[in-house]
Amino acid sequence: MRSVLILSLFLTGLLPSAAVATAPADRARILLVVSSHGRDGGKAQPGFEMDELAQAWLIFRDNGFAADIASPEGGVVVPDEYAADKAYNRSFADDRDASAQLAATLRLSTVDPGRYAAVFVIGGKGAMFDLPFSQSLARLVSDIHGRGGVIGAVCHGPAVLARLRNAEGKPFVMGRTVTGFTDEEEALFGKKWVAEFPFLLETELRRQGAKFSEAAFMLPHVAVDDRMVTGQNPYSVAPAAEALVAMLGKSPAARAPWPDKKSMALLASSLTEKPGALTSALAKQHKQLDVPLIAIWGYYRTIEAAGDKAGTAEGLHVMEAAQPWFDDDGLHQAIAAVRKALATPGNIKLSD
Repeated sequence: MRSVLILSLFLTGLLPSAAVATAPADRARILLVVSSHGRDGGKAQPGFEMDELAQAWLIFRDNGFAADIASPEGGVVVPDEYAADKAYNRSFADDRDASAQLAATLRLSTVDPGRYAAVFVIGGKGAMFDLPFSQSLARLVSDIHGRGGVIGAVCHGPAVLARLRNAEGKPFVMGRTVTGFTDEEEALFGKKWVAEFPFLLETELRRQGAKFSEAAFMLPHVAVDDRMVTGQNPYSVAPAAEALVAMLGKSPAARAPWPDKKSMALLASSLTEKPGALTSALAKQHKQLDVPLIAIWGYYRTIEAAGDKAGTAEGLHVMEAAQPWFDDDGLHQAIAAVRKALATPGNIKLSD
């Protein structure tokens, strides 16, 4: 089950760096920023999340915005391993402008912030290693915001905000509502690299005085505060990008949600509704959803609950709701183990 989840959740180069264009300021242009840290598909060093970049690019493009892609070092950038056959990744690859830009990202130190209405920082664990320490990125973010532009960041992208200072030298996030990849999500899914992180994102943002906002792990969540939009995790990219579009004065174009994103949004809403809402929704919509993803979220909810019976029961409910549409031996075994644990007096003991 765990390996399937990691593939589902995180599966989300090239040519020499291009020179910066010298076109005049364009208030319908957005700067997308990715990490330069990645090596060997994220195996040697983590990089950026291709899923996140693709989704953000497509939403901005479909809402009439031009975009440039930049990175600290410029040129070749390496994403973590990802599923190239996902609809948004295929669409990104088929976009000639997108592919050309990804093959030759702009070097941050050469970018003119006056050209952009907004900056949108893409996540991935590589962002923790270079983006918070890039003076060029700090300058760009501060300048764009200072000119009346919008800051956006998702997943580990808000790491850049953890080292940003305002004009008075105080933490930029102090008193602001923000979100990002949570400590809980790191504990569940960040085990390979988290020990090497310079800081935990949630912990550091709180330490800097931010009002940290969060949803349950891997459910979509967006925080908006004074021309700043942040998204919690990979499933928050689309709503964060659309919130940024709205902040720039446009009503986001209607679109059909991608199956994995639709699944997590449905899960988030159904858990707050009356019992049976998820079961009913799956019966009607399972062909349009990523049912294994929903089932595996339920499995990890039982692990995350750490013996709490209510949380464990919620995870079991999600797995049972998905079971009719996902015939998998691992799921059947997990359901049986959780049922047994709940029926056994004393502490619930489950492991991943």
